[in-house]
Amino acid sequence: MPNSPRYPGTPDGRYFVVKGRLWRTSNPALAPDVRQELVDRLMRARRQVGVAKRAGDVQAEHAARADVDAAKRGLGERGPVWWNDGAPDYNRRMVANTPYAQWYAALPPQDGG
Repeated sequence: MPNSPRYPGTPDGRYFVVKGRLWRTSNPALAPDVRQELVDRLMRARRQVGVAKRAGDVQAEHAARADVDAAKRGLGERGPVWWNDGAPDYNRRMVANTPYAQWYAALPPQDGG
């Protein structure tokens, strides 16, 4: 996720913020071709979730969601953190309840992101 006023990235590059919640970014150390392959897999899996939901196919939806999770783990957005300095993971936490609260509070107001 690119750093933008709508989805600001934390100063350390580990998270971006959506509606006051931190979301872990992809591992910046991934080779570009590996990252692109994983992003392609993620997008395919997300489309398959929609297809399965529209078809009412619970098993296919479950399989597609597992594929989404696998791609996100490969990207470093879920599972073990991709940094190695021992800092805790604040993924999916409200930014106001983390050490990033002061940084976030100092940002200009966002437009509903």
